[in-house]
Amino acid sequence: MTALQFQRALQKQDVWSANSDGISFVITFECQSGPGFHGRTGYMASWRPDHLNRLAIKVIGSPFKTIENAEEACNAMLEHLNDGDL
Repeated sequence: MTALQFQRALQKQDVWSANSDGISFVITFECQSGPGFHGRTGYMASWRPDHLNRLAIKVIGSPFKTIENAEEACNAMLEHLNDGDL
């Protein structure tokens, strides 16, 4: 399985997205103050199936300290979803 390739989705905000096997993943950077997304400080990762019109599901462990940790968690989630573990 190929690792997800995250690309910046919005130029002026910390949002990255990737798609694989009909599943969309998004990583955002959140903090309690300042511009952008507000929440617990860190990288929040979420996923949802492309073919269903429903809310995203938070990746367990979010928020992460680094974007690399968030990407690793998304790749692990994709592997579980493809294996039918969830």
